[in-house]
Amino acid sequence: MNSLAPGWRTIVGHEWAVRLLGSAIRHDRTGHAYLITGPDRIGKLTLARVFTQSLNCMADLPNRPCGECRACRLIAEDKHPDVRVILPEVSDRGIQSIKIEQIRRLQQDLSLSTYEARYKVALLKRFDTANLNAANAFLKTLEEPPNNVVLILTANDSDTLLPTINSRCRTVGLRPLAPILIEEALMTRHHVEPGEAHLLAHLADGRLGWAIEAHTNPALMQERRAQLETLHQALGATLVGRFAQAESLSRKAETLPPLLRTWLSWWRDLSLLAFGRQANVTISNIDEAELLHEAAGRWPRADVLVALKQTEAALRQLRQNANARLVLENVLLSYPRRI
Repeated sequence: MNSLAPGWRTIVGHEWAVRLLGSAIRHDRTGHAYLITGPDRIGKLTLARVFTQSLNCMADLPNRPCGECRACRLIAEDKHPDVRVILPEVSDRGIQSIKIEQIRRLQQDLSLSTYEARYKVALLKRFDTANLNAANAFLKTLEEPPNNVVLILTANDSDTLLPTINSRCRTVGLRPLAPILIEEALMTRHHVEPGEAHLLAHLADGRLGWAIEAHTNPALMQERRAQLETLHQALGATLVGRFAQAESLSRKAETLPPLLRTWLSWWRDLSLLAFGRQANVTISNIDEAELLHEAAGRWPRADVLVALKQTEAALRQLRQNANARLVLENVLLSYPRRI
C-alpha cells in the first residue's frame, strides 16, 4: 500500500479494490461503468471519490491521485464541474429513491463536452433505490455511453439491481473491515480515545464510516443504548407485558428496522457464545459481554437460535410491508424470558 499514490493511501483497508482500480488507471484500462457494493457506511462513496480523483488528477501518472491539485480538491468537495453526484431523493413518506427525472437531467449533462477534466464522471449513490423507470432509463446510457464518460454506481447488494445493469458494470464488492483496522484508524486519523475506539471498532460491524459517525454524533450511541434497554425490558417482561410492548413499539414503525438490527446484533453475539468456544469468540457488543456470557450459560441453545432466526425474519417481513404489530408480537413471544 505504501507504493500507492497519496490519494489511495487515504482509504483504510479494501486493499484488493484499491489495487484493482489503481491498476486500471496505471495501465489505461479504465472501464466505462463500475458498481461498488457493500453495507452502508463501509466506504463505497469514499472509494468512488478517490477513483474519480485518480481519473482526473493533474499530477503525473504514478502520483494520481495526489489529493492536492485543483481537480482532486474540487472532487473531494463535490464541486468539480465535470463530476455529477446523484443522491436518492426523499419522498413525502420518507422513502428514498433515485427518480427518472434525475436520470434524464444526468443524461443531458453527460451529452455535453467536459469543461476541464479528462473524464466526465457520474457518481450514483445507492442505485439500488432507483425506481424501475429510472433504472430502465439509465440502462440506455450504460449500453451506449458517451465518449470520455465513466459511470460509478454504489449499492448495498448487486442482486437488488436489474441483471442487465449488473452485466454492464465492473463490480467491486467491499467486505467488512477487521475491528483492529477500524480501531487503529479511529485513534490515528480521528484522535479517538483508545477505550472509545475499541468499543466503536467492535460495534461497527466492519464499517469504518459508522464508527466515525458514532464518534462525532453521540445520539447514535444513545439510540443504541435505548434499543438495548428496550430489549432487556422485553426479556424480563411477562406475556402480557410483551404484548403491551409490541403495541407501543409498533406505533412508530419507522423506528423498528434500526431497533431490530440492534437486537439482531445482540442475538448473534449470544449465538456465537452459546454455540462456539467462548474463549475464542469475538463479539460485537463488548459492553454487554457479562450479560451475554451469563445468558449463554443459562438459556438452551435451541431457544437462542429461535430468537435469532425470528429477529432476522422480522426484518425481512417489515421490508415486505407486513403488519408491524403482528411482526413484533411474533418476535417478542419467541424470546426466552429472563427470570
